[in-house]
Amino acid sequence: MIIVTGAAGFIGSRLLHELQQRGYADLVAVDDFSRQDKAGNLEGIKLGARVERADFPAWIDANEHLIQFIFHLGARTDTTEFNKAVFDELNVRSSQLIWQRCVKYALPLVYASSAATYGDGELGYGDTDDGLPFKLKPLNPYGESKNEFDKWALHQEVKPFFWAGLKFFNVYGPNEYHKGRMASVVFHAFKQIEATGGMKLFRSHRPDYKDGEQLRDFVYVKDVCDVCIFLMEHRKHSGLYNLGSGQARTFLDLARNVFKAMGREEHIGFIDTPMDIRDKYQYFTEAPMAKLRGIGYEKPFHTLEEGIADYVRNHLMV
Repeated sequence: MIIVTGAAGFIGSRLLHELQQRGYADLVAVDDFSRQDKAGNLEGIKLGARVERADFPAWIDANEHLIQFIFHLGARTDTTEFNKAVFDELNVRSSQLIWQRCVKYALPLVYASSAATYGDGELGYGDTDDGLPFKLKPLNPYGESKNEFDKWALHQEVKPFFWAGLKFFNVYGPNEYHKGRMASVVFHAFKQIEATGGMKLFRSHRPDYKDGEQLRDFVYVKDVCDVCIFLMEHRKHSGLYNLGSGQARTFLDLARNVFKAMGREEHIGFIDTPMDIRDKYQYFTEAPMAKLRGIGYEKPFHTLEEGIADYVRNHLMV
């Protein structure tokens, strides 16, 4: 069995699709299946079982002899949620329970961390397993929760025989429609352009960045899935890994490529960044990818142009 938590969500469902496409069977989906807005993400996937999130630790105990690999991608990912208790329960304690069972039953594990752990980037974006995670200052409770688990994992004397924590940067692509405000800017750009003919980006509130020239590392979800499967198939070199494209691009680049993929004339304007996220807003992220490349991952990542063209033309416009 290959287990994917957060299975009905964005990245989890795409990973299940890719695993099935590559011939992997006996796939198990773990999630809170009471949410009907994500149900369509699992259409067409042949599942060996569906397991409710709350039942998963006990389910591992009962089925550990059948499990080959666990992808723990389930998490609360809302960066505008400021109730720390929510993240403590869903992102830290639940992850600890899964980790402990992977140790107990010798199960390999890949889990979702986040580039939100890096905060404003003043300490860089190095995916090292040394002291850096203990110095980072995330900008919101979501990033704090992801960093808390990274630190906890690194601190454990006994670890799974193979584990990897993936620091996802700005992931975009198919199956994110249910994420609302937390969906990618690519998705929101497409919807705005479709409805109004134009796109409004956040205005810069820093003098060192012009409007629309804030920089992010945008990574296509199909690349994320490919890296996950690479790690499952190799099961060597445990640790934390960045997972971005390795190339920061501006939001203007992103918007212009969405217009181009849709065959529309550019109409780009600017609005103020909402006050509830303005002082927590990242103006630059870029993933150094040497560590992942150093363990043998050689496949090139989609450029922003390639990823947006595929997403818009083959998924959003169909």
